[in-house]
Amino acid sequence: MSEEPFIPLDVIVGDGHTERVDGPRPTTSLRYRREPLSSPSEQFRALHAVDVDGGPTGTGKFKADLAASGWEDFRPDELEIFQINLGKLCNMTCRHCHVDSGPDRTEENMDRETVDACLRAIDRSGAHTVDLTGGAPELNPHFEYLVEACVDRGLDVIDRCNLTILTTRPYQHLPEWFADRGVEVVCSLPHYREFNTDAQRGEGTYRKSIQALHALNEAGYGYDDPDRVLTLVTNPVGAFLAGNQASLEEEWKEALQRNHDVTFDRLLALNNMPMSRYLEWLLEKGQTEAYMQRLVNAFNPGTIAGLMCRNTLSVAWDGTLYDCDFNQQLEMTMDLPNGVRPQVDDFDLQAWKEHSIRTERHCYGCTAGAGSGCGGAIE
Repeated sequence: MSEEPFIPLDVIVGDGHTERVDGPRPTTSLRYRREPLSSPSEQFRALHAVDVDGGPTGTGKFKADLAASGWEDFRPDELEIFQINLGKLCNMTCRHCHVDSGPDRTEENMDRETVDACLRAIDRSGAHTVDLTGGAPELNPHFEYLVEACVDRGLDVIDRCNLTILTTRPYQHLPEWFADRGVEVVCSLPHYREFNTDAQRGEGTYRKSIQALHALNEAGYGYDDPDRVLTLVTNPVGAFLAGNQASLEEEWKEALQRNHDVTFDRLLALNNMPMSRYLEWLLEKGQTEAYMQRLVNAFNPGTIAGLMCRNTLSVAWDGTLYDCDFNQQLEMTMDLPNGVRPQVDDFDLQAWKEHSIRTERHCYGCTAGAGSGCGGAIE
């Protein structure tokens, strides 16, 4: 099957130059616009409507390709990371967001009772890392309480930060606060160029992001200190796969140092997942079939053992358990033998190890090329 031509967005003009940026623009949340695609069932319908071939079985069925690659029994390995989505509230509405987060998502925010249930489950899990995400996780009123509790337990803590939140008055103290507690800050930044970043996330985003990176550098982040790790995360701005992570890291470090005197420790290059607002953009541009075909063609069996669903437990803002954050946003709850809706207060490590991981067509996004997950490239 031949791939459709890549469809560019409008021309970006600014600072005396003209650039063409191929990728989705900032928007409002699907829920705010009452779009049918805000429903997981509608997203599944759109993904299954496209005709793709290739992969080990030539069927475009992820479970079949897993089995053909020697993974018919697809179960977890060891639980290392306890990932908590603290809510869908965010100060930004980026068009590639798989969570459909935004300023309007005020109701989906983890309460203190569920936070405490997470802490009890963490104590039973044996996980060494707590990964906090959102939305903007810092907007949760119990965020600092949770971080303190995890640090007191001797756990590694990751904050997945959109950078711009650190420039707002209530959160400007966080770089120093994080540094004092050894929190790893994992920051999303679409590109090291201003026009690419602002095209995806909104005008002025890049300037605020650089401001936040300077604040993190001033707090000691980005200088190879294992207790003050600064990680940047990039997603492709258009309908193609993430580039070579090592090469991109070298390029980004040189460019940010030269242009802004910014330094960071490592770069993670992630594939965009064909779901939520990114799926909406693919549909609008007629790129859904081409992108899904690209993912299936790049299916890499060597990534399967290292998929994040095999070492990570994902907890939603309401305490429901999932195999990964992507399944969480598609409401694919963890499949337990008793058939009940799995909740964090009932978490059982042995049951987690024995359960079968749920997969769907979007999972090709994690196994394409070098692989893609919350920890970046897999192979």
